[in-house]
Amino acid sequence: MTAAIEAHGLGRRFRGSGGWALRDCSLRLPTGRICALVGPNGAGKSTLLSLAAGVLRPTEGTIRTPAREEIAYVAQDKPLYPQLTIAETLRMGAHLNPGRWDADAAGAVVEAGGLDPARRVRALSGGQRSRVALALALGKRPSLLLLDEPLSDVDPLARRELMGTLLAAAGEHGTTVVMASHILSELEDACDHLFLIDGGRVRLGGSVDDLLDAHTLVTGPVGDLNPHTVVTTRTTGRQLTALIRPQGPVGTATDGWQAVAPTLEELLLAHLRAPEAPLLLTSSVEVAV
Repeated sequence: MTAAIEAHGLGRRFRGSGGWALRDCSLRLPTGRICALVGPNGAGKSTLLSLAAGVLRPTEGTIRTPAREEIAYVAQDKPLYPQLTIAETLRMGAHLNPGRWDADAAGAVVEAGGLDPARRVRALSGGQRSRVALALALGKRPSLLLLDEPLSDVDPLARRELMGTLLAAAGEHGTTVVMASHILSELEDACDHLFLIDGGRVRLGGSVDDLLDAHTLVTGPVGDLNPHTVVTTRTTGRQLTALIRPQGPVGTATDGWQAVAPTLEELLLAHLRAPEAPLLLTSSVEVAV
């Protein structure tokens, strides 16, 4: 299966900061996937996106992506020229992307927000700037779309509409989308793959279905959870609740145990609370040695 992004031992260290923003990152993302990039602030998500976009160069390791003209990147600060109008901004997009610019797609995103094409970028709110930046990215018709917190300053109704537009465009054109986001509750329906990054390292990655299938949320009497791999535990009186990666049969209701599938949000929050949990990359994102 062709990879949209493939990284081997990827790392980036910033001079003066004294530390690595990303370290020892090896992963692959198959083409045509919608991938969530999650993790706390400062985890390395923006660094990985910048490396994939070619904005930064790695300190160590390699990353392979499509050609630069096939990539669209919306950075967290949504850099646009404030003195240009919306119409001039879209014309600039057409000029910079000859032969592949989709004026209808870009214009539809702007029109859906009720924006006046004659307004200057400097007069727009944060959410409106995000809409214009997404219009530029979708107008390019990229094969790889990289989005760093693209909808963080957009109101919930507009966020739902823009997310629908992104997913429709990706489905129609087979675009691979990698989206960093803190909105965990919206990821389960939108994304089919995810990577969790913490402390500059990838700790969890793969298809959402495979990751959910690899974990079980169990509740039962306090006791030994061997041989299962334990991600997190919480004890209330004599009752134990744990997220585990089963290594064999789980206790039965007769033994006082209940086992259910976790939600994606429960899975991610558990791993964020447990930085010592062992790495898990499913087969779809593992890099062949």
